[in-house]
Amino acid sequence: MSQADNQSTAAIFKRLVSGRFGKIALPAIILQSVLIGGGYASGREVVTYGAKYGSAGWLSILAIFVGFTVMAMLTFELARTFRVYEYKGFIKQIIGPAWPLFDVIFLAMAVLIIAIMASAAGNIMEQTIGIPYLGGIVGIIGLVGVLTYFGAGLIERFKMVGTGFLYLAYITFGVVVLSQVWGDVTTVFASANTSYVADAGLGSVLSSGALYVGYNLAVYPAVFFCLHRQETRKESIVSGLLAGLLMTIPFTLTYLALLGFYPSEAVMGAEVPWLAMLDQIGSPAIIALYGVVMGWTLIETSVGLIHAIIDRVDESINQLSTATFEDADGLTRLQSGLLGGSILVLATILSRVGIIALVAQGYTIMAYFFIALFAIPLLTVGLYRIVNPTVTLPLLDVRNNRPQQERN
Repeated sequence: MSQADNQSTAAIFKRLVSGRFGKIALPAIILQSVLIGGGYASGREVVTYGAKYGSAGWLSILAIFVGFTVMAMLTFELARTFRVYEYKGFIKQIIGPAWPLFDVIFLAMAVLIIAIMASAAGNIMEQTIGIPYLGGIVGIIGLVGVLTYFGAGLIERFKMVGTGFLYLAYITFGVVVLSQVWGDVTTVFASANTSYVADAGLGSVLSSGALYVGYNLAVYPAVFFCLHRQETRKESIVSGLLAGLLMTIPFTLTYLALLGFYPSEAVMGAEVPWLAMLDQIGSPAIIALYGVVMGWTLIETSVGLIHAIIDRVDESINQLSTATFEDADGLTRLQSGLLGGSILVLATILSRVGIIALVAQGYTIMAYFFIALFAIPLLTVGLYRIVNPTVTLPLLDVRNNRPQQERN
C-alpha cells in the first residue's frame, strides 16, 4: 500500500471516529474485543458460569447482561464527567487513596487472563493448524509488541477489523453447531434439565452470573483511552447499552451450543469446550478456522489489557515529571513495545498451570476482588458523584479533576 493510500485510510478512519461511531460504537467494540479472551473464547468460561446449570443458565445470562450494561454506563459516564481516561485517575474517583490495591489486582488479573488465553490458544493452534506451541506464542508476542509500539490509533483500527472478524467467526461456529443439535437444545429446556450440577437454584445461578461480570470488570480499563470523544450523558448511556449487548450475545450463543451436548462430560468437562463441540460437528476447515480465531483472540485481549497498563505507566511518568520539573512524555514507542512483549512472556510462563484450574480458581478469586474494589464503589460512590459532580468528598484524592460541562 502506498503512502497516499495510507494517508487516505487514516483520513477516513479519523472522520469515522470523530462522529457517532467513535462516540457510541467504538467504546462498545473495544470493550467487547478485550472481553473475548477471558469471557467466552474457549467456552470453558461459559460452562463454569452458565452452561453447567443447563436449562436454568438463562438466569445467569440475564444477570450478566444487566451487570455488564450497568457497569459500562456508569464507567463511561464517570470517565466523561471527570475527564479521567486512564485507570489510576478513574479508580481514584471512587476509592481515593486505596487506588494502589486496584493497581495490584488489575495487573495480576491482566496477566491471569492473558495466561489463560495463551494456554488455550497455543495448544489449539498446534492441534488445528499445526503451528508449534512456542512458535505460535512467540509470533503473537511479536505482533502484540508491534501494536503496542505504534499506540492507540493503530490499536483502534486493529480492533475495529478484528472484532468484526471474531464476531462473524463465532456466529459461524454457533450456526454450524446449533444447526446439528437444536433439537437437543430444546429438549434440555423442555425437560428443565439441570443434572450436571447438584445446585441450580435461583441464588446459585444469579450469583454465578454476578461472578462472571465481576472478574470481567478487569477489561473495563482497556476502553478508557477512547472515551474522550463522548460529550453527553446520552452518548455514555447508549454506548453502555450497546456494550452490554455486544458482550452478552456471544456468551448466549456459546451457552445454547453447549446445551446441545448437555450434560456430556466429554464437552462440559473439556478444557476447550468449543473445540470438543467442533470436533464432533464441524468440518476440518471450521476446526482450522477456530485455531486462527484463538490466536487472533489472544492478540486482541492482550493488546487491550497491555495498552491500559501502558497508559497507567505513562500517566505516572508524566506526574513524576511535573513534580520534579523534568521534561518527559511517558514511555517511548520502543519501551511500550518491550513492556507489552514482557507481560505476554510472563503470562505464557504462567499458562503452563492448565486452563481448567486457572478459570475455576483464579477467575473466581479475582472476581471477588473486582466486585469489592470496582463494582461496589462504582455503584455507590461513583453513582453519587455522577449525580452530584460538584460535591467534594473529603476521603477522595481527586483534586486534579473538575467535572466536564455537558454539551447539548
